[in-house]
Order: sequence, then structure tokens, then C-alpha cells
Amino acid sequence: MAIAEDKNDKSLDLFAVRSLLFLPASNPRAIAKAREAGSDLVVLDLEDAVKHDDKGVARKSAIEAVASDWPMPVAIRVNGVGTEWHSLDLDAAARSNADFVIVPRAISAHLIHGVAEAVNKPVLAMIETAAGVLGAAEIARSCAGLIAGTNDLRADLRLPLDATREPISASLQMIVLAARAAGIAAFDGVFNSLDDLEGFAREAEEGRRLGFDGKSLIHPNQIVSCHRAFAPSDAEVERAKALVDAFRGGAERFGNEMIERMHVEAAQRLLERAAS
Repeated sequence: MAIAEDKNDKSLDLFAVRSLLFLPASNPRAIAKAREAGSDLVVLDLEDAVKHDDKGVARKSAIEAVASDWPMPVAIRVNGVGTEWHSLDLDAAARSNADFVIVPRAISAHLIHGVAEAVNKPVLAMIETAAGVLGAAEIARSCAGLIAGTNDLRADLRLPLDATREPISASLQMIVLAARAAGIAAFDGVFNSLDDLEGFAREAEEGRRLGFDGKSLIHPNQIVSCHRAFAPSDAEVERAKALVDAFRGGAERFGNEMIERMHVEAAQRLLERAAS
């Protein structure tokens, strides 16, 4: 379910997506910059990034933006179920050329299934609440990918504003576990400090080591660091090549460790990521 067909009938492999650049669909300047920024996926946001009075403008701008060709796949994040804009967003997204639709505050598979039927496009679900984390395994079976909504999750758990990621580490791992069990992609949440690129790089690397395929971004200046963090290092690539070449089947010694087929499969995935 992590592979979808785009409007040009090309496969879109979500497992190869490292960066998801979110931007308000009400901001034409941001949309223009996003076309050239080089992220793997652009998300035109109709939800949190848009003021209530600008919702209609944002919806119209998003539909117009995806009517033209983009160098990368584009998603539209709709407003959530229960809001006054949700149905209008779904109708517009269904008629649009967007490659994906993103649903905020997902709490049930039933909700995601309903959105997928309404828009007839692959859906990515944002896990942003305690209920969403606990239902992630069920939700994952009804969508193309999971996205950790770390800011809303902190708020829903009533954590202090300056809380680190440690209190949500179990939730992040549950999101990854749910995605892997369902065979779909999983994406880490945003890093809020725009000027702290070193902090972003550390968090992106941590996200990769947790098992995420990529990370949500809120500014184009985070793209390069994100791609670097989620790309295998030269040393990792060389080791993976050597491991694959050395394997003859069954359990065997490779340097100072024992390897078997699962290690080879992991090495092959790493080489595929490096080549993408």
C-alpha cells in the first residue's frame, strides 16, 4: 500500500520519500518556492497553517496549484472530520490532480476508509492524539502511510511546552510498529525551530534510527539536512555491498558477526535507498 499511481501513471514509492514539506496553501509565494525547493513530497495544507478566514482561498489555491505539473508528488492536507470545512475539502480534493490526501487527527480506520472512498486517492493518516496512537495498527491497514503529528500529540498528552521527545518516544515507536506491520511507510513529525539546523539534523537522525522512512518539514531550509540524515552513509553502503556479496545462504560468518537472510534483505533495502 506504500506505492500509488500518480496522474502520469508513474509509481510513487512512499518508502523512498525522505522529506514532506508542509506549507499553507493560502500562501502563493510559498507554493512557488516549494516547486523548486527539492523536497520529495510537497503538502499543501488547508488545516492548521491556514487562518479560518482564509480556508476558502486556500482550498481554491491548492486545487489550482496541483492542476499544473510539479517535479515531485503533491498532497493536500484537508481539515479534519467534524470541522465545517471537511466535506468541502474532500469534494475539492477528489476533483483535483493531487497525488495524495492527508487526514489530520486520525483516530479510526473507519474514518480513513470513508475519506479514501470520497477522494478516490491514496490517503496518509496523521497520528496526533492518544486515541490515534492506540488505534494506529487498525488505521495503518486502511491507508498508504502514517505521519506522526508530534506537536498535537504533545498537546493531547498535556505535556509541558518545552517537553523533549522522550515522553512521546513510546508513541513514535508504536506508529512505526503499526506501519511496519501493515507494510506501509511512516514519517516523523516536524522540528519547530527554523534556525537550529544542527538540532534538526540530530532529530532527523534519531527519527531514522527509530525506523521512520522520512520526516515532515516546515521550511525549505530543512530539506538538505533531512535528505542527508535519511540517506545511508558511504560506510553503510560499502558494508551493505560487502555483506550482500559475501552471503551464500543460511547462517554464516561476516567479519566478526553472524549473518543470515534477514541481514541481507536489510542491506538490500539500504542499497535501494542509497540509489533512489
